Amino acid sequence: MTDDDIDAGLALCRSAGWNQLANDWKIFLELDPDGNRVAIDENNKVVGTVTTVTYEDHFSWIGMVLVDPSKKRQGIGTQLLREALKILEQQETIKLDATPAGREVYLKLRFKDEYILSRMVAADISKLPSNNLEQISLNDLNVIFQTDENVFGASRAALLKKIHESHPQFSFQIKKRNSISYSFGRKGFNFTQVGPIVADKSDEAIQLATAAFKNISGAVALDVMKGSAFHQWLTSIGFTEQRELIRMYRGKNAYPGTPEKQFAILGPEFG
Repeated sequence: MTDDDIDAGLALCRSAGWNQLANDWKIFLELDPDGNRVAIDENNKVVGTVTTVTYEDHFSWIGMVLVDPSKKRQGIGTQLLREALKILEQQETIKLDATPAGREVYLKLRFKDEYILSRMVAADISKLPSNNLEQISLNDLNVIFQTDENVFGASRAALLKKIHESHPQFSFQIKKRNSISYSFGRKGFNFTQVGPIVADKSDEAIQLATAAFKNISGAVALDVMKGSAFHQWLTSIGFTEQRELIRMYRGKNAYPGTPEKQFAILGPEFG
């Protein structure tokens, strides 16, 4: 995949009803120019995509498995997945977030379930009360990166820096004596995605989400740990579950991070 394929990737996103924008595709290409693939038909038209991101030597991530609706059930998606696995064959652990339907395919490729996420969406959160948490500045990022590495399981500093640069208005923090809690977010085609939200307690996650919400007009989504207190709070203020996602891994999963502190993930395409 190259920059010239971004428009085709966007067209596939729109066909599937997915949220990603051109900047998301650019991030994949910037993080690993050689780690993404497209499938093309006999007319040189892009009919499928897959992306990969490697987080140090701890684990890699597969995302953006998209196939043109007119070309489905021809094995293109499976071929793209196998190509991604070939790219990542030296990695000890590979992860992804699967839909329930996609999970059946990944199980056959030796992926295992880790935990269940829930995509929570709301059409309008403008009437929620706001608070006045401190926004994240460039000078704060290095401290946040250190905490995030422990929670996520690997460093994703370059990725979070790009998210912050493009959408600083969704980035908030709660500084404490020995730790820090924080949130990021980014705009999308269908909704603004809030995440990751990393916190020590659910009430801090609620404060961070509420701070981000005050800068959002229109629909918003979060991918959260299913059944958590934070999940229940979102339900209580009017969010509904759009779908489940199953976090899966292939290999040893030696760096699981601290999932209980990640109240909302960055997104299934990035982890």
